Formats: sequence, C-alpha cells, structure tokens
Amino acid sequence: MKPVGPAIRDAQAMIAAMDAVLSPECYVFASTDDETLAAEAFATVHEEEGVSLVLEAGRAAALGFALDLPMRRITLRVHSALDGVGLTAAVSHALAADGIPCNIVAAFHHDHVFVPVDCAERALAILGACQSTAKGA
Repeated sequence: MKPVGPAIRDAQAMIAAMDAVLSPECYVFASTDDETLAAEAFATVHEEEGVSLVLEAGRAAALGFALDLPMRRITLRVHSALDGVGLTAAVSHALAADGIPCNIVAAFHHDHVFVPVDCAERALAILGACQSTAKGA
C-alpha cells in the first residue's frame, strides 16, 4: 500500500491541495442483480434496486452493458478526511456553474469525480482554477 499523509479536514486546505488528475480511461455506470460482477468494477454501491457498478467502458461492453454515457474520471489526489466538510460541495458547485454534470465517488483516501467525456478537459481546467484560487486565499 502506498503511504499517504494525514487526512485533511479544512475545506480551504482540501481545495488548495486537491491536485486533480484526469484518467485516460472511459467509464460507464451500470446496474445489475449479479453480485459477482462487483469484482469487475472500479467502484460498487449495493442499493435496494441492485448493484451499481462503475466499470471501465471496454469491460462494460464486454459484459453487455450499454455505453450510453461514457465518462472520464478525475481523481482528487488530496487525502481528504472522511469527516471533512466542503470539498465535494466546492467541486460540484464549480462544475455546475459551468453546466458540467458530475458524479462523485468518495473513497477512503481520495474522491473521484466522473464527468461526461466531452466535458473532461474543461472540468479539469475548472478544478485547477479552483485549486489555484484556494492556494492564493
């Protein structure tokens, strides 16, 4: 396991250190009743209606899932605390202000922001600007 520093809780500090990185892969969100497919996914959420999967698009296609809304993943490399307040709100607000939809998956070490493929570069630039502003504050 790669060592990480202490988790950051302060909103301004999280935004200033978010270090957004765009993954080259495309992903899709899918839903299934087949619990065994969870092992195939980048992320899973078990809901009442079934298992929600975030799958790499090629793997999703191979498994027969639709590729209706391909997305790119932006990882916020700050180690944000699970009880930190403000990072998700700041990211979603900044993207929404530019009309960019996003789905955020919070994990133990990092948050991952999924945006439509055609918005990915613009979203990355917006998050970079947010980080720069927070560093200057």
